[in-house]
Amino acid sequence: MTNRTEPDALRGRKSQARAVADLGEGTIVATVEIGAPPERVFRALTSNEIVQWWGAEGLYRTTEWTGDVRVGGRFRSAGVGADGKRFAVEGAYLEIDPPRRLVHTWEPDWAPGAVTTVKYRLQSIAGGTRVTLRHEGFASPEACADHGDGWPRVLDWLKGYAAPRAPRSYFLIRLVPPRASFMVDMKADERQIMGEHVAYWTKQLGEGTAVAFGPVADPQGGWGVGIVEVDDPEQVKALEANDPAIRSGRGFRYEVLVMPQAIVRR
Repeated sequence: MTNRTEPDALRGRKSQARAVADLGEGTIVATVEIGAPPERVFRALTSNEIVQWWGAEGLYRTTEWTGDVRVGGRFRSAGVGADGKRFAVEGAYLEIDPPRRLVHTWEPDWAPGAVTTVKYRLQSIAGGTRVTLRHEGFASPEACADHGDGWPRVLDWLKGYAAPRAPRSYFLIRLVPPRASFMVDMKADERQIMGEHVAYWTKQLGEGTAVAFGPVADPQGGWGVGIVEVDDPEQVKALEANDPAIRSGRGFRYEVLVMPQAIVRR
């Protein structure tokens, strides 16, 4: 599930996990530190909780997991990609030492016969757990490179799910155009600006900052809306300053409203 094709909107994100791929040896080593005890992290790796964290909108999403967590037992994860295609990964458990070590084979349906091995080591550290992952046995340098790109993303998802999360702030943002008739009479250069604006917000969506965005057909004059979820309200100022519509100097402006409470679908 790590070497699914990644949309442009999700490239260049800042990862807290790190990975090194030795293409000659066909081996990947990745690591991340998580602010949760090893027992919590181990459970997230070996239960149906996987469907709650493995994947992201706009990339792929794991929707099913079954597993017999014992040496000789097997697991199966399945999901759907951004293109709507189904995929699955199966494997057999080779070593289980809760909550310190987990080893299993990796048998993806998109590469029949390409069986590799994934090894997790969970080390208790001050403030949480250091997860070290070793994925080995790649015969193809391309597959090794793809998984080397994918594992930091997966470990980031694991970190975000297993670690206690501080309360986040929500804001509703209106992008007010330079004139009320903008949505029906925008010029060619303004249409290009809007294309850059949409690409920018699509990136925010992929990175988890934006919850939703799009145009609003207001009878008094259309405008754009975005709902964002941030750790620090200062992030909204940076979001505005870097928006191509604002940077164009063509009269667009943000109206930012605080949402004291937000109930979101997870």
